Amino acid sequence: MNRIGLGVDVHQFAAGRKLIIGGVEIPYERGLEGHSDADVLTHAIADALLGAIGEVDIGHLFPNTDPKIKGINSILILKEVAARVKKAKAKISNVDATLIAQEPKLSPHITAMKKNLAAALGIEPTQLGVKATTSEWMGFTGRKEGIVAVAVALVEL
Repeated sequence: MNRIGLGVDVHQFAAGRKLIIGGVEIPYERGLEGHSDADVLTHAIADALLGAIGEVDIGHLFPNTDPKIKGINSILILKEVAARVKKAKAKISNVDATLIAQEPKLSPHITAMKKNLAAALGIEPTQLGVKATTSEWMGFTGRKEGIVAVAVALVEL
């Protein structure tokens, strides 16, 4: 049986933080606010996979009230999610994700993102789509206040 999951994550920009997306540090004047490293792409993919296997979201598994995981590398979160997918006797068929940000330019970093994400998930980079777009200056992303990531995952049970 094939199962689909959808994940959406949003983080606002914050001064004094590194910008980490897809496990890649991207040179930019601000990072994203969050209890973890605020890797919006990794969080959306994790939630898509958890949804596909009928699990709770990452907020339940990695609550922002837990001081032990303050600043956690989101690639570690994704590895834990991949282990849960395997434990559910599911296999990741593919993941497709889109980043929505006016700035910074993300497309030069997509190959490195795919490499990091695929390694964390135990899949081939060809099973992972990552795209970036802008919101054409509309909304909070257009005003450069934050970034949105949307992901869909297909797993086979």
